[in-house]
Amino acid sequence: MPEHTTTRSLRLGVAGPVGTGKSSLIATICRTLASELQLGVITNDIYTDEDARFLRSAGVLDPERIRAVETGACPHTAIRDDVTMNLLAVEDLERDFAPLDVVLVESGGDNLTATFSPALVDAQIFVLDVAGGGDVARKGGPGISRADLLVVNKTDLSPYVGVDVPQMVADAEKAREGGPVLALSRTDAASVQALGDWVREMLAAHRTGSHTPVDPGPMAPHFHADEDDDHDHGHGHGHGHGHGHGHGHSHDHAVAPSHD
Repeated sequence: MPEHTTTRSLRLGVAGPVGTGKSSLIATICRTLASELQLGVITNDIYTDEDARFLRSAGVLDPERIRAVETGACPHTAIRDDVTMNLLAVEDLERDFAPLDVVLVESGGDNLTATFSPALVDAQIFVLDVAGGGDVARKGGPGISRADLLVVNKTDLSPYVGVDVPQMVADAEKAREGGPVLALSRTDAASVQALGDWVREMLAAHRTGSHTPVDPGPMAPHFHADEDDDHDHGHGHGHGHGHGHGHGHSHDHAVAPSHD
């Protein structure tokens, strides 16, 4: 049996609301893995290339490996509704720097409903941050409920914003029915290591064909803080829980402990 069943890069989407730290998370991945993997990055902004310029200035990769897509419209349209401009950008990057191991595609900041089409990415990370409020994780939405990994970012800020990180992680795990949640701070070496390990394991699953890209879907359960915690409310297509679509991989990997 050959070692790899596919040689195309792992295309990894990074989505989440404005200001949650998507660009800094991508920079962290690049710093952690650039010495062992061939990486590329595509950023999305509506009218600027600001995120790409931030990553280039951070010196995490050769600047030519970081390219910007200006969507000209709401960011979710270019990662879900019509992925053409992003798909072409990814394919150009893969051609110019072949062979690439991972291409990271960053969505422009959007709301809790923004997810990537599986026609564009093979797996996706959804990013929240403690400064957005400890209650955000239990509000649900397809990104929170069904992304391959949910990151609770900037945990080092929790003392300054009054957020209980373990409780936020527990709420996120409940919304994801035990799916992987990583409490992350770029200043915390253990959480950065866990993020790198998750990417390595996803790449291995992609190469062997054991990971199947899944469409998180347009609707997902949501939870109300003022209602009984045992009740969730699903919407659309009869989905009563966040994993009614059949994952192609285990959730055993990279479930990191929370870090205050």
